[in-house]
Amino acid sequence: MSWLSADEALARLGTKPQTLYANVSRGRIRAKPDPADPRRSLYHTADVARLAERHAGRRKSEAVAAEAIQWGDPVLPSAVSTIADGRLYYRGRDAAALSASATLETAAALLWDMPGVTLPATAAIAGTPSIGDAFGALAARVTRDLPSLGRSRMVLRNEAISVFATISAALAPGRGDFTHEKLADAWGNPEAADCLRRAMVLLADHELNASTFAARVAASSGAALSAAVLSGLSALTGPLHGGAWQGAAGLAALAETIGAEAAVRRTLSQGHALPAFGHPLYPDGDIRASELFVHFELPPVFRELRQAGEAMTGEQANVDFALTAMAASFGLPQDAPMVIFALARTCGWLAHAMEQVEGGHLIRPRARYCGPPLAVIG
Repeated sequence: MSWLSADEALARLGTKPQTLYANVSRGRIRAKPDPADPRRSLYHTADVARLAERHAGRRKSEAVAAEAIQWGDPVLPSAVSTIADGRLYYRGRDAAALSASATLETAAALLWDMPGVTLPATAAIAGTPSIGDAFGALAARVTRDLPSLGRSRMVLRNEAISVFATISAALAPGRGDFTHEKLADAWGNPEAADCLRRAMVLLADHELNASTFAARVAASSGAALSAAVLSGLSALTGPLHGGAWQGAAGLAALAETIGAEAAVRRTLSQGHALPAFGHPLYPDGDIRASELFVHFELPPVFRELRQAGEAMTGEQANVDFALTAMAASFGLPQDAPMVIFALARTCGWLAHAMEQVEGGHLIRPRARYCGPPLAVIG
C-alpha cells in the first residue's frame, strides 16, 4: 500500500488540514502513524486520490459506481457488521471482545439478529473435515430447498440453522457440544479447541468482502439460503480471499529453506507484495490477528517471518498469517485455515443473505461498455 504525508495529501486534495482530518474521522481516508515520526500521520494514497477526483467534479455516475466496487465507498446498507477505527463490530458489539468467551454459535445468533437464542447442537458425525464434502452437501440442498423470497423471518432463521448444520457436518464432523469442540475432536487435537473458538468468532463476518457480496447477490435473486452460502464458499476459495493462507504457507516453506529474512527479501525483490501482511481496512494492524497471536506460541519460522516482514514492509501480519501460524503451531492439517475460515464465515453469509432478502431488491449493476464501436443500424 502507498501512503502520503499530510503535505502531499493536502496538495492533492486542495483543502485545509481540518478537512483532511474530518475525512479521516469519517472513514473516507485511512491513516496510520508515520514509522519515522509517530507524532505525524500518513494517509492512504488511493483514498486521497479518490476524494481528489470527486472534488474535481464532472464525474459521471458510472465512474462513481465502478469505483465503489473496487475498495471504494460503501455500496450497500447493512446492520450486520462494520469496521471502524481499526475495530471490527458485529451489530455494534466489538468482535475482539466477543471472542474472549463467545462460541461460534453465540456469534451466529448475534449476526442473525436472534438475541438470547441458543442454536441447537448439531449431531456428532465420524469423519474428516472436507471442503469438497461441504460443496457437495450444499449443491445437493440447492436442488431441493425453497427460494428465499416470500418467506417469514422466523422460517428463514430456522433454515439458516439447518444450512449451518449441513456445513458443520462436512467441516466439523467430530464430537462435542460446540463447533470448535467438534472441529478439534475431528482433528484429534483437543488442546486446539479454545484457539479454534476464538478464531472462528473473529472470522464470522467481515462486512462486504468478496464472498459475502457474492452471497448477497445470490440471495437478492431470491435463491435459497443454501445457494447463497454455496456462492460465498465458491468466492472464498480464491487466492486473494480465503485462499490467501496459501501465500503465507508458501512463504513459511521458503523461509524454512533459505531463512526468514532472505525469504522476505526475495519476495519483495521480485516485485511481489508480501503475502499475509497488511490490510486496507486496518492501517494500524489487523485486530483479528493481534487477538489471535496472544493465544498460541508462534512456531520459530513464523515468528522470524513476522519480525522480518513487519520490519521490511512497515505492514503488520494479518489474520491470514495468524491463521496459518496457528494451524502450524497445533499441527493441524494443511487445509485447516480454509476449513476454519469457511465454517466461521458461513454464519456471516447467512446473516447477509437474510438481510438482503428482507431488503427485497435485486443487486444488478450496469456494465460500462468499453468494447468495439457499436454497429448502429440505420
